[in-house]
Amino acid sequence: MARESNLTSLQKQLGYSFSHPEALLRALTHVSYGRGQPGTHNETLEFLGDAVLDLAVSDLLMRHFPDKSEGDLSKMRAALVNSSALAEKAARLKLGEALRIGKGEERSGGRAKRSILAGAFEAVVGAVYWDGGYEPARRVIERYFDSDIAGRKLGHEDYKTRLQEISQMLFHEPPVYKLVGETGPDHEKRFVTEIFVGGKMLGRGEGPSKKQSEQQAAAMALVGLQKNETGGK
Repeated sequence: MARESNLTSLQKQLGYSFSHPEALLRALTHVSYGRGQPGTHNETLEFLGDAVLDLAVSDLLMRHFPDKSEGDLSKMRAALVNSSALAEKAARLKLGEALRIGKGEERSGGRAKRSILAGAFEAVVGAVYWDGGYEPARRVIERYFDSDIAGRKLGHEDYKTRLQEISQMLFHEPPVYKLVGETGPDHEKRFVTEIFVGGKMLGRGEGPSKKQSEQQAAAMALVGLQKNETGGK
């Protein structure tokens, strides 16, 4: 349950002190808590935080990679902003310990559920925006995403690495890459690769080498997973 010590510690980790602490408390209140009346839980703050995250991460990516295309930037953002990645950020902040959740969710392990943790992280970002505006929210997001962008550099190989991590977390098995096409003369070969997890195809990529076709397929799979997690938006 969210206690004063939890809230104080969380604000220190965020690097932001709330003018209206009730906004942070609301961000940590799951819809299952209490009567779940509108305005008392974090769903609208989650909605707000999702939009702020998309904007701030897009801005960060453009600053780090000014020469990248819109398509590349979209794939990079998909690798960074998805429920698995956000749940990891929430775990770093120990949001699970601070959450106010209903008894049913408590019994079913709600404090460790990926969807609840990811939603709580988005809600906290939304609360910072609501309390202090875009710039404080941008700084919080930069605090938690800049090293991911700068350190890993998000090259194409990173798409495969990130997909491997997400596949293990969501499906408990690694993705399987299958070469399904090979065309052209030796000096202009084109390879087509498809990715499968649990027998379901998640992505398809094409490139002048097997490795590049796998990288492209992984990038497309990440975009598809993000759309599934956000209801296709």
